[in-house]
Amino acid sequence: MGLLLAILIIGAWLFHLVYSLLYVDPNLASPMTYVHTLLQGYLFTGLFITGHDAIHRSISRKDWVNDLFGWLASFLFAGLSYKRLTRNHWQHHRFPGQEEDPDFYVKSQNFWKWWLVFMYRYVTIPQLVFMAVAFNVLLIWFSEASLLLFWIIPAFLGTFQMFYFGVFAPHKKPHTKSMNPYNSRTQKKNHLWAMLSCYFFGYHYEHHDSPTTPWWKLYKTKQTK
Repeated sequence: MGLLLAILIIGAWLFHLVYSLLYVDPNLASPMTYVHTLLQGYLFTGLFITGHDAIHRSISRKDWVNDLFGWLASFLFAGLSYKRLTRNHWQHHRFPGQEEDPDFYVKSQNFWKWWLVFMYRYVTIPQLVFMAVAFNVLLIWFSEASLLLFWIIPAFLGTFQMFYFGVFAPHKKPHTKSMNPYNSRTQKKNHLWAMLSCYFFGYHYEHHDSPTTPWWKLYKTKQTK
C-alpha cells in the first residue's frame, strides 16, 4: 500500500501540473485558477510526505525502493536535497524541540522568523540553480503566469502547509508535560481535517511515538486528546 500511494501521489502531482500548465487559463478573475493552485499546493505537500515516509522506510521493505522514491519526491519538490532532508530529519527525531533540532528555532517563536530559518537550513545553492534553470527552460513552452500560478506558488503553499502543521504548530512553545518526551503536541481528533490539513501529519505526537507508522496509518494511532 505504501508503494502504491507513493506512486499515486507522485503521479497525481505530475498529471495535475501538466494539465494545469496546458489547459488551465491563468486568469486571476476565474475561481478555477485558485482551485488548481491550491490543489497543486496540496499535492506538493504530498511529495514531501512521501519523501518523509521514505526516510522512515515506510514505503517499502526494500531500502533502495525507499531511497528511490524519497529522492524522486524530494527532487520534484523544488529540487530539495533528499540527503540533507534525511540528515536533518533524524536529528529532529533525536532532539525534538531542542536547540540541536534543525527544525526548531530557539531564538524566536514567531512564525515568519522561524520559517525563514527553516528554509535557510534546507535550501541549497544547487537547488536554487536547478529551479532557476528549470523555470527559464519551461518558459519556452509555458507562460510565466502559468508557471508562477501552477508550479512556483504551489511549491511555497506546500512548504507553508507542511511547516505549519508538521513543525510550527506541534513543536512551538510553551512545552507542557503532556508533550513529553517529544516536545510535541497533536491535533484534536478529526480524521477528515487531519487528512486535508497535512496528510495526518498534524497527529504529530503520534508520529514521534511511532515513527515507522506510515502517514496513511497515523489516524489509527491517534490518542484521544
